[in-house]
Amino acid sequence: MSGQGQRQKYWGALAVVGLLLTAVGVLLGSGFGAIAAPAGAGPTATTSPPTVMSTPLKFTCRVTDQVNAWDSGLTSQITVTYTGVAPVKGWSLVFALPSGQTITSGWNAVYSPASGQVTATNAPYNADVDTGGSVSIGFQATHTGDTGAPAYFLLNGSSCMMD
Repeated sequence: MSGQGQRQKYWGALAVVGLLLTAVGVLLGSGFGAIAAPAGAGPTATTSPPTVMSTPLKFTCRVTDQVNAWDSGLTSQITVTYTGVAPVKGWSLVFALPSGQTITSGWNAVYSPASGQVTATNAPYNADVDTGGSVSIGFQATHTGDTGAPAYFLLNGSSCMMD
């Protein structure tokens, strides 16, 4: 086989691989482009535009929230497990209380304001949290019927996964 024939066979095989990568990319949504052979080298694959994918949400903590409710009151026991890389030196946990809930007292954090979007800030004795470490905080609140837990938690501005 001549050198020209071998090159055409090589570039043709490369074009097939490119088509396969494009097909896999479309199926997976990863935006692989095809490999195009030089002009005159045989069949070529066209390059498709890349698929724009959003960056996966990275959680730096896990939160469990156990709510114990009665007539017009409730307690909420929140455990935050830090999963980030560098140890935390001081923290704040932001969450939105369901409508009608108002914090009347709390422990292991300072809470402000008492309703709406609340920020719980560390106490002096639990400010430092190592990777894999946990902090347990909680509060007592009144409610007007909605005894649910907050829908989200942000630790130092980063989203937490809710367990």
